Amino acid sequence: MIVTSRFRPAWWLPGAHLQTLYPTFARRRSYPECQRERLELADGDFLDIDWTGNTRGPVVLVLHGLEGSLESHYTGGILAALAAQGFHAGLMYFRGCSGEPNRLPRSYHSGDTGDLQTVIRHIGKTSPGQPLAVIGYSLGGNVLLKWLGEPGNKATIATAVAVSVPFDLDRAARRLERGLSRIYQIHLLKKLRQSVRDKAGLHSPPVPLQELAGLKTFRQFDNAITAPLHGFRDVDDYYSQSSSRQYIRHIDTPTLILHALDDPFLPPAAIPKDAELGHAVTLELSRHGGHVGFVGGHTPHAADYWLEQRICRHLQEYR
Repeated sequence: MIVTSRFRPAWWLPGAHLQTLYPTFARRRSYPECQRERLELADGDFLDIDWTGNTRGPVVLVLHGLEGSLESHYTGGILAALAAQGFHAGLMYFRGCSGEPNRLPRSYHSGDTGDLQTVIRHIGKTSPGQPLAVIGYSLGGNVLLKWLGEPGNKATIATAVAVSVPFDLDRAARRLERGLSRIYQIHLLKKLRQSVRDKAGLHSPPVPLQELAGLKTFRQFDNAITAPLHGFRDVDDYYSQSSSRQYIRHIDTPTLILHALDDPFLPPAAIPKDAELGHAVTLELSRHGGHVGFVGGHTPHAADYWLEQRICRHLQEYR
């Protein structure tokens, strides 16, 4: 079902872009001390997880967005909030995002659910009997929703939360080619191109390094790099198979999706309709909030990061 959010944006941060950019550039980074766990994978690669100190509470796994890390404002914020409420929280890094290039030519992408499945099975073995929840932001939210709705998937988690999801990857990519949203495309593609260069000493990329600078849109980058590295025919094949919108109707795990109608990464027409939601899915829509923004508060000195409060309230119902 679709419900209306109670979020109210800060009066001093009007508009989607200020909501999106303010926490990225102005929020002081603060996160709890973490211990890193490395999982060796069957294909010879590895995954890293940063865990908060409390090991007795219910387990919460956090999935970051494109090129995210512990330094991202939303990951540090939610880990600190979860630790303060007694959860044992872990940030799962997608391949190559933990500060060290992964070993294989492949990397990660918006529809890759295999590594999430591996981590969830691992947690089931190491924390038997503990409730498990998963939170996914942006790309991580797309991965999470796709995993929850895939045919034959037995979701062994108590609940899930997905934030600012690019439900339709093609529409999201085209949205980021227009207007002020191009600033996000420029920033993220710069990081993606650098990741390819950093890894070139281990594996030759699908295109010569001198051609990377010419990949100026997500569609161009995903067609030249992401699709061939991960077995897709082309960018359209990648987007059509990996978009989470088509999977949401099959989700039967209690799932909360938080999204803003003014998200500059996605046009409103790409947001799922009520009939597309699984019976256990609640899509909470706000008029404002931007992309992983949702900043309230009366003054900049008293900024209120509403997402963390809302997510923690939801998780308390399933601990």
